[in-house]
Amino acid sequence: MTLRILSAVEARVLAVLVEKQHTVPDSYPLSANALTLGCNQKTAREPVMNLSEAEVLQAVDELKAMHLVNTVSGSRVVRFEHNLRRVFGVPGQAEALLTLLMLRGPLTAAELRLHTERLHRFADISSVEGFLEELAEREPALVRKLPRAPGAREQRWAHLLSGEPVLPEAAEAASEGMLRDEAIEALRSEQRALRAEVETLRAQLASLRASLGVLD
Repeated sequence: MTLRILSAVEARVLAVLVEKQHTVPDSYPLSANALTLGCNQKTAREPVMNLSEAEVLQAVDELKAMHLVNTVSGSRVVRFEHNLRRVFGVPGQAEALLTLLMLRGPLTAAELRLHTERLHRFADISSVEGFLEELAEREPALVRKLPRAPGAREQRWAHLLSGEPVLPEAAEAASEGMLRDEAIEALRSEQRALRAEVETLRAQLASLRASLGVLD
């Protein structure tokens, strides 16, 4: 199913519903107030938001139009639940990874394994990477592996539900710098090859002149 790009608020609302389903199951589905508090949580959120309940409900309406959120009836308080796994057709492991990336921004596979503990317990980092690669190979792709940041040992992953990730200037500069360095090294390698070829031709010419008895 092809969906439009989610806004930052819509992605936050959707991810909070998934998170709270696992972390506070007794309170799930969530009321508008609980959902707003989850969206504005100061911990485990990047970026931290300060949304009004009206903004959250507007995002809920947009998500309902895409069948990503349902309203639960039968209670004095209106409550909401998500349909992420069914709409995107992903298993629980992939749902957990997408949720963390929407809540915390780009993360390494090791960070994802650590922080998804309450949503899904991955056996090892390679299993995390396996599900990430599956999400990256989908059409359209749901995640992307980002260029290595300066000084970083591992590359981070970002979700694509809100469009292409915006790379920090430092990361962009590093990526451009790597490409520039590779181009310079390629030119230097070509220059060394040409010099070696010229030396070979000079040696062959000298040998030919000697065999013909041509003096300088």
